Amino acid sequence: MASTVDSATALHLLVVIDHHEAKVYRTEARDAVPERIVPFDPHGYGKHSHSAHEWTDGKRPPERKSFYEAVAKTLRGAEQVLLFGSGTGRSSAMDQLLADLKEHHADVAKTIVGSIVVDAHHSTEGQLLAKAREFYKDYNRA
Repeated sequence: MASTVDSATALHLLVVIDHHEAKVYRTEARDAVPERIVPFDPHGYGKHSHSAHEWTDGKRPPERKSFYEAVAKTLRGAEQVLLFGSGTGRSSAMDQLLADLKEHHADVAKTIVGSIVVDAHHSTEGQLLAKAREFYKDYNRA
């Protein structure tokens, strides 16, 4: 269902997420510089953001709760948010973020207008932003 948000004034965000980081872009701004959110890595391993101390629901691998909290805080105030991620199911940081938002940040979760599996590692920022802008153009068509 398309929204009737005025796309000329709406804050549209794109979140490109994996288990290592989340990049948040303003899609309406040309040459957008992302806000980069990285999970806390106290041991400097630079691997997946797993912690034995921060289980989310016992069914999926643990993720750093603070990572999702930081992403949720960054998304506050957006009118529409589009998620890009890779992987599916338990290996999808995008799916895990969406579940966390629905459970702990319902107000932010309501702004999610789509989630798309992409090959972000083999796409340029320009290609990702172009795909997001095309999505928003189609989604907000009156």
